[in-house]
Amino acid sequence: FFQAEDGIRDIGVTGVQTCALPIFPSRDLIPPGQSSPLSLDDHAWSDDGSRLLVFTQSKRVWRTHTRGDYWVLDRSSRELSKLGGDAPPSSLMFAKFSPDARHVAYVRDRNLYLEDLRTHVITALTTNASPHVISGTFDWAYEEEFGLRDGFRFSPDGSHIAFWQLDTEGVRQVPLVNNTDGLYPKVQWIPYPKTGDLNAACRVGVIDLASLQTRWLDVPGHPREHYLFDLHWPKGSGEVFLQQLNRPQNTNRVFLANPVSGVARQLLLDRDDAWVDSDHHPVWFKDGKRFLFWSQRDGWRHLHLASTDDPKPRTVTKGDYDVAEFVHLDEAHKHLYFVASPEHPTQRFLYRIDLDGQHLRRITPAKLAGSHSYSVSPDGRWAFHTHSSFLTPPVTELVSLPDHQSVRVLADNKKLKDNLAKLDLPAADFLRVTLTNDLVLDAWRIQPAHPEPGRKYPVLVHVYGEPAGSTVRDAWGGKNLLWHLMLAQQGYVVLSIDNRGTAAPRGRAWSKSIHRKVGVLASGDQADALRKLLATHTEMDPSRVAIWGWSGGRSE
Repeated sequence: FFQAEDGIRDIGVTGVQTCALPIFPSRDLIPPGQSSPLSLDDHAWSDDGSRLLVFTQSKRVWRTHTRGDYWVLDRSSRELSKLGGDAPPSSLMFAKFSPDARHVAYVRDRNLYLEDLRTHVITALTTNASPHVISGTFDWAYEEEFGLRDGFRFSPDGSHIAFWQLDTEGVRQVPLVNNTDGLYPKVQWIPYPKTGDLNAACRVGVIDLASLQTRWLDVPGHPREHYLFDLHWPKGSGEVFLQQLNRPQNTNRVFLANPVSGVARQLLLDRDDAWVDSDHHPVWFKDGKRFLFWSQRDGWRHLHLASTDDPKPRTVTKGDYDVAEFVHLDEAHKHLYFVASPEHPTQRFLYRIDLDGQHLRRITPAKLAGSHSYSVSPDGRWAFHTHSSFLTPPVTELVSLPDHQSVRVLADNKKLKDNLAKLDLPAADFLRVTLTNDLVLDAWRIQPAHPEPGRKYPVLVHVYGEPAGSTVRDAWGGKNLLWHLMLAQQGYVVLSIDNRGTAAPRGRAWSKSIHRKVGVLASGDQADALRKLLATHTEMDPSRVAIWGWSGGRSE
């Protein structure tokens, strides 16, 4: 969204008009004394659009680049200033504007700071001296279990900041050997709680930015035996919303906490004999009182309507299908848009339902198979629609809703399609494999382009097999697919099978069947399905079978 010297870098799409909008020239991002603009690892606008926050010179922390330098560009004065004062290079994390764009808060050296953008006075909001105490970000376990990295939130009115604080003292450590940063290796010790061992203690504090006093929220439960995996401020409520899992992660308690008194009251409780999914966050209505939350309490992953005033939630999406993705809440027309696939677990389509649970309607046209994703405009009238299938690259278009009429193709992937058309592509199909216990598994198969009658071909099986994903999707597979197609051109049959427990939209019985059986049930399903396919498809050579995968698909 900035203008380079040689033209426009990016474009915006507004309604049905596509237009290039230069917001500022790239020379505005040249720091004093330098000759070239800052490289943008990430950026964010203030709510009023008056300032731009630039993240640059980033460094990796665990998996992702979350530590770096931050600069602020004032669009009116065109002043470009670096945050952090005399902080060492690439030492700030998770900087964000206050709602009024007058301050920026960030994490540095396990503590929270607030910087005034007019005076550049920096105020320490926390002063942890202990190397075990972490404010505003997380330890290894919280990142690994819940994907949490950014650990603080401004209140909607900007008067308070709520933040996580962890204390890793007493957590046993494991050594990591760093062989890459110097001539000799270095050992780094990491607090790493293993199953049954001591966890870090976690609590949530709320800082009053006027008095700089911190109120610790009074959340029930032992801080080392529970996980606070969600924290945010519902707009209009003035309170802090929290979700808390017990250590076995089979009970989720939802709280609303008063930031002044610290008192937390329980809104609802969700349980599961196996585990409660914690990767979905509530969707709030504008009134700050009603929200949609996810649960498998009726055997399928559905969205339920809850209220801060009523402890009895009501199911909105109903039926024997999983909601795969929330898309849009249309409050004005009392509609909910979501992605699901009641009949084809390998595909994805857009649906709409009334908020009272009536009038379920498929919005994606019946003639369109494959997988579909949507980004809906705030007023619910338009959507960016991306469609692909197993051998068809994605196409993105602007469509009107709810009639799903195409207004304009925005990205047609023509170059990639033309290149694919030049290739002698092998055939691919989807299979359903029925095992002896009437279990039906989905699979796909890619065969050599010109199979010879009577010839037996070696088989390569691509495996994942665990809850974080699935491999059998009627969607464009990118580089992995192209590699598999190349192997089929070389005379291999390539297979992939979704065993029980993968992230296919097939209900709770499917997803939770692997409880305390991770790595056991999956291997059995994969082996049984492969035996069945080898017995029924004689072109596959049972004496030449290999597997490959990553993470849950490792073959060792």
